[in-house]
Amino acid sequence: MVALAAFTFSATAADQNSTPPDNTEKNERDRSGDNKTPIDQSNRPEDIKLVAEIRKAVVADDSLSMTAKNVKIITTPGKVTLRGPVNTADEKTKIAAHAKAKAGQSEIVDQIEVKAADSTK
Repeated sequence: MVALAAFTFSATAADQNSTPPDNTEKNERDRSGDNKTPIDQSNRPEDIKLVAEIRKAVVADDSLSMTAKNVKIITTPGKVTLRGPVNTADEKTKIAAHAKAKAGQSEIVDQIEVKAADSTK
């Protein structure tokens, strides 16, 4: 006979009172075509190589959070776009520095967003 254990998870009182996340504005912004999304990534070998080099530098930086290491890095000929959330302004600066160090003369478009500080902590 095999006994199975069932686990239930309940939300904390704080979770039950919070508003669910709403990304509607960001989704509309991304659909507008004015901002680069991963679908815009160039397939040119040199652009793919550049993304890989920047990503390796970001991932190797132990001072960055996992959130920061997951920013979007999108290259098109002559341009590198950085997008996504990070926890601190310092992380934003470090990721941009990694991109600049690897990108040479390519333009860096820094659209990284620093998460708002949680005032409940």
